[in-house]
Amino acid sequence: MEQFFAGFILTFIGCFLVLPLFLWMLRFLGLYTIVYEGRCHVYLLFGQVLGVLKEPGLYFLPWHIGIKSLIVHLLGSCRVIDTRLDQEYLRSQPVNSEEGAPMGIGIWYEMIISNPVSYLFKNINPRESLSTNVRSSSVRCLSNMKLEDMLEDRHTMSLKVREEVSPQALEWGYKVGSAYIRKVHFRDKRMIGQIEEKVVNRLRQVTSAIKQDGANQVSIITSTAENQAAAEFARAAAVRPKIVGEALQEISRDPEISSALFEILEAQRISESRAQITMIPSNTPMLRQMLAAETYEDTGTSEPARLSAYADKPIDGNKNISKKTRPASPHRN
Repeated sequence: MEQFFAGFILTFIGCFLVLPLFLWMLRFLGLYTIVYEGRCHVYLLFGQVLGVLKEPGLYFLPWHIGIKSLIVHLLGSCRVIDTRLDQEYLRSQPVNSEEGAPMGIGIWYEMIISNPVSYLFKNINPRESLSTNVRSSSVRCLSNMKLEDMLEDRHTMSLKVREEVSPQALEWGYKVGSAYIRKVHFRDKRMIGQIEEKVVNRLRQVTSAIKQDGANQVSIITSTAENQAAAEFARAAAVRPKIVGEALQEISRDPEISSALFEILEAQRISESRAQITMIPSNTPMLRQMLAAETYEDTGTSEPARLSAYADKPIDGNKNISKKTRPASPHRN
């Protein structure tokens, strides 16, 4: 059991303390190095570049940079550079259109370090210099463009900026990737308000024009329909007397049919007039005179004479018809 614990402690010390220290000593002496993904090692000695390791992997330094690798960490240095793809967005860069409108442009671009030596020695701050170059190039290339082209053709504007920036970026060790104009906007708030007001007014004009056009179309359709309906009604009114006359002429050829028709029409007209009708049996002159006298007393007009004369006409040979202008008494059924 004691041997097990002793072996465990020795293994722990050897793996976690001795081995890392031993590997660090080998790296410090310049025997080997490890280059990770997206990194680049530049070895410098007395102001000279001994070697550049760009590809990831395990390197035996004396094989790549010579015997000087044994003293490069003592008398020189190793610069580790991040070569991963980077990007930056510049907001609202001021430019002026051909019409004099103050515009703002947002530029997004990608860059990657393609030459580590130029990146280290050609410029003290290459990233900031590249950003300044993009700003100045955008102002120089995109100013005095037509406002319509500036608002619509962003692809051409992006190509112009990229072509202008790329040569200078290569001198500083950068390679410019995609460059894109992401936003074009107005910088003057008063101009923005005026444009919004014009757009709102234009929308109102278009809306009112659409409503007026719809009303005009409805009026045209309505008037056309009314004209057609009036023409058809007029045609029907013109043809009606002829049709009625022909029908009456055909009916008048048979006296019995004609008499029955007019009696039916007379009875229909009486029923439609909503007048009260009193049925009086025939051969009762006294009853007729009493009804006529009562009606005369109630109305004070000459209506009884007319009703009495009308009541003399027989309907079926047994009964007569009489009109009254007031409701009948309860005893008169």
